[in-house]
Formats: sequence, C-alpha cells, structure tokens
Amino acid sequence: MPPAGFIGPVQSQTFAQFVGSGTTGIIGAINTVVVPVILALAFGVFVWGVVKYFIFSGADEGNRAQGRQFVLWGLLGMVVLFSVWGLVNILLTTLDLLD
Repeated sequence: MPPAGFIGPVQSQTFAQFVGSGTTGIIGAINTVVVPVILALAFGVFVWGVVKYFIFSGADEGNRAQGRQFVLWGLLGMVVLFSVWGLVNILLTTLDLLD
C-alpha cells in the first residue's frame, strides 16, 4: 500500500517539453492566452479613447486631449505587441520549434 499523500509517479519532462512550441508549454500559453488578452486590453483602451474623444468630450478640450492620449497609447500598445509577437514567431520558426 502506498504511503498517505502519495499521488503517483512524478512525470519527468525535458526542458524542451517544458518550454514547448507554438501551441504547447510556456510558449504555447503565451501565444494562445496571454498575448490575445493583452491585445484585447490594448484594443479596449483604443476604443475607449475614440469614444471619449468623439462622443463624451463634446467641446471640452481637456477631455478631448485625454481621449487622444488613450488612442495614442492603445495604438502604441497594439503596435509593440504585434511586433514582439511577430519576433517570437520568427524565432520559433527559425529554431524549428513549431508543431
């Protein structure tokens, strides 16, 4: 009888399995979960800036400037995110780590 609290044999895995590839491991989690969530947040900031600039601010120049800032930071966030995502995928392809 196994000792109390014994779950089972430990599955050993190599570093390559842990890091994974395009859809598995840490890289897979980043590519399929983290990046799309951050992209959705950046897009939300962009949309909020557009709505604030055109709809909510009216003639108030202070709110319009704040809306412009949201649009700028939302666009900048999406550009940086797409650039980094592209570089990661280029590295995955170059190192032949894709499935």
